[in-house]
This record gives sequence, structure tokens and C-alpha cells, in this order.
Amino acid sequence: MHIEIDIDTDVCIGAGQCALAAPGVFTQDDDGYSMLLPGSENGVADPMVRQAARSCPVSAITVRDTAG
Repeated sequence: MHIEIDIDTDVCIGAGQCALAAPGVFTQDDDGYSMLLPGSENGVADPMVRQAARSCPVSAITVRDTAG
């Protein structure tokens, strides 16, 4: 199963909880806002990605299952 990860940059407050929960997928830009590491937009489902989405205090991360 693959997943699609989106970060709503208009909602993100730069708390960094996603980068702490799943450092292999998320990082923070120079201003402290969350961003995906290159190649992480579509990947194999990882339980830590879902934990990172749940830990976001403003629910800026969406994780969706995709076919293929």
C-alpha cells in the first residue's frame, strides 16, 4: 500500500511535531515550517507518518491511502 502526504502550509504553525515523530519523512524549512523530505510525497505506508499527522497541533497534515 502506498500513501500520499500533504501539508497545508497555510495552516502549519511550525510546531515541528511531525519532524520529531517521523524524521525520515518530515523536516522544517528555514522559517521553521514543516515540509516533506524529497521523495516522501508518495511512499510506502509507515506508521510513524500517521503518528506525525496525529501529533500536529493544528491538523495541517493529511495522509491518504492510494492504490499502487
